[in-house]
Formats: sequence, C-alpha cells, structure tokens
Amino acid sequence: MIEVEFLTKTKFSKMVENTVRENNLTYIDAIVHLCEKNSIEMEELAKFIGPIIKGKIEAEAMTLNLLPRQNTLF
Repeated sequence: MIEVEFLTKTKFSKMVENTVRENNLTYIDAIVHLCEKNSIEMEELAKFIGPIIKGKIEAEAMTLNLLPRQNTLF
C-alpha cells in the first residue's frame, strides 16, 4: 500500500502508465484498480491525475461513448 500523502501526480501517472501496459487495461480500469489496491478514495483522486492522464481518460471515454465526441482531424 502506498502512503497517499507521499503520492504525487508524477508518481501516480507513472503507476497508471505501468498498470495499463503490464495488465493490458484501459486507463479508467487501471485507475480504479490502483485506487482499490492502494486504498485511495475516489474523492481524493482528482489531485493525483495530471493533464496527460486526464486527456487519455477523456479520449478513452469518447471512444466508449461515455462523453460526447468532439471534432477531430482523423
């Protein structure tokens, strides 16, 4: 278990990226997995998610039709 007070956006982002890669999970699933594994409350999660991970979550959510799609060039 990781001490939440010592967790930073950078550390959490690396943990998410590693979890996605190692377990072949989506970003959303990886974050839920890490929260459960490390006893991180969902309410505390916002302060650990950086802009890069947030962007990847948004793109994933649009692909899954959880958010409205925006115009893209591709």
